[in-house]
Amino acid sequence: MSAIAVKEVKERVIADNDAVAQKVRSDLGSKGVFLVNLMASPGAGKTTTLVRTINALKDEYRIGVMEADVDSVVDAETIEQTGAKVIQLHTGGSCHMDADMTMRGLEALGYDDLDVVFLENVGNLVCPAEFDVGAAKKVMILSVPEGHDKPLKYPLMFSVSDCLLINKIDAAEVFDFDMEKLKGYVGDLNPDMPVFPVSSLKGDGYDEWIDWLKEEIKKWRE
Repeated sequence: MSAIAVKEVKERVIADNDAVAQKVRSDLGSKGVFLVNLMASPGAGKTTTLVRTINALKDEYRIGVMEADVDSVVDAETIEQTGAKVIQLHTGGSCHMDADMTMRGLEALGYDDLDVVFLENVGNLVCPAEFDVGAAKKVMILSVPEGHDKPLKYPLMFSVSDCLLINKIDAAEVFDFDMEKLKGYVGDLNPDMPVFPVSSLKGDGYDEWIDWLKEEIKKWRE
């Protein structure tokens, strides 16, 4: 039998991250700031979804956005056009945001004058699901071209999310996407999670999504 010592470090990393996440959540709560962790694959439509969502909310809430990417400022420049307060976060090659990164991003953004902050996480359905960033709600986007079988391949992401947006439903006829199968798979993993089919391009389904988000902000504040 090998005498080589083995140390499981991932559990420690997760535990340390969760402690920081709780501090982030507590600090934001004390100032009444609602943080949304938005997660999806690259190309699912995170930024387009954010633009339409910000435009629907900005008359009622003061909004900030943290754009997380390995590189570039493309998404931050797009968000800036909505009038929302925005900062670009570069992760240095990391495939996700963790709680410490989020805390430093919030400090750089400045949130004393904000009601709602969106974190557009790095495009990935694996790593972001494992790290609590201190958000009030975790929202994920699945786009129609990705297929209805993704809950079978990435169960953790669908299990930890609080809300699922099915984006690009305007392209459903082009792809072999079975909405009922998707809802069945999601229901097996996370039966209480609301699912909203939307088109971020055309605005279909946005009333339901925005109503849900406003209600969650209201409940969180109470």
